[in-house]
Amino acid sequence: MLKRGAWRCRRHRTAVTVAASIGASVALGLLLVGKWDELETGVTGAPLAIAAAAVSLQLLALLARSEAWHVCVRAGGGSVGRRTLYRASSMGFVGGLLHTQLGTAARIAALRRSAPEDSPRVCALIGAEMPILIVEGALAALTSFTLVGPLGLPWWVPLAAFGAVALTTLALRGVASAGAQWLRSGLAVLQSLDGRSRLVGFVLVAVFAQIARNWLLLNAVGVDASVFDAIAVLIAVVTLGQLPFGLSVGAAASVLILGPQGVAAAAAAGVLLTATGTVGGLLFAAWGFLDIGLSRPRVRALARRGRLRVAQLAGPAHWPRTALATLSAQLLRSIEHVCFDLIGHLQVGPVLLPATDAGLPPRAPTAPVSYPGAGPAVRPTIRPSHHASLNVGREAGKTR
Repeated sequence: MLKRGAWRCRRHRTAVTVAASIGASVALGLLLVGKWDELETGVTGAPLAIAAAAVSLQLLALLARSEAWHVCVRAGGGSVGRRTLYRASSMGFVGGLLHTQLGTAARIAALRRSAPEDSPRVCALIGAEMPILIVEGALAALTSFTLVGPLGLPWWVPLAAFGAVALTTLALRGVASAGAQWLRSGLAVLQSLDGRSRLVGFVLVAVFAQIARNWLLLNAVGVDASVFDAIAVLIAVVTLGQLPFGLSVGAAASVLILGPQGVAAAAAAGVLLTATGTVGGLLFAAWGFLDIGLSRPRVRALARRGRLRVAQLAGPAHWPRTALATLSAQLLRSIEHVCFDLIGHLQVGPVLLPATDAGLPPRAPTAPVSYPGAGPAVRPTIRPSHHASLNVGREAGKTR
């Protein structure tokens, strides 16, 4: 009975989430009635290079956050490999399309299923999410002053937000010290300087990539947005992402922050934010699915057999580098044979003989050379050249 009740409760919650997402999308569509032309112009007018850069920044943010999760899991006692954890992180994006909490649950479930022995328990994995949320919350609280102007908030809201994050962190550490082992292992990354530095570094990379993506797309559709506006949109997206807005969260956040500058342009920027984020996440998830399929033992065995078959069909003598080396050696040998045959047939040796050997008048005898104070004059000895010796040998052969 308890299992049946839990299943019904989970099913009811999923239905409410889907219904709320559809309702939010319909409400946003009603707000844009009569402005579809401006919305279409803003969406289709963005350069393709800007869209590709936005997708790349989304992939960078996903990889950086996955590495931050890897640091937390390893500090909590897990020995799971980076590749396995990245695959599980890519699976979490599919669930995150509907709700952020569904993405977290899908990521943890995928990791436990793929590496049950090397990964911590589910409670410890939930605790490993806490350090990332603490760092992201602290950054959001420090930059929440960007929301004061667009939303008309009081000036003390950023201070209150930062105080709330600090109190939450102290409360979590107190609970962990009191005996909550799952939370203690999850917060273990905060106990060392190296762990804190790596965690904050990777989270900053992910946050800066998202801010750059927001700024690029906001300016691509014609919105005069600053870096502070991009930060405010990111905070609004993360905040509204906790509610069941679904795929319309980007457009809703952009209209909420930058609506006074033009609802259609802000909505177009939000649509591009959602589209590029979805494409980047789907590419990451596609890599995860493909890597899972290729890492199975049966697939690996088939790939190994295929490589052996190719090696048997085309041995080392047929590979391109070996074939080119053999061909060049054969060409060099052919050129050498042709050159030596030409030299033999043309008999270029007599051309290089001295004048006396070519039938010309003989040279005058060379006078003896004497130097003052030296001994008797010595007549230089003239030895026949190699070609002359060969010529004499030929004449002797003819006489015989």
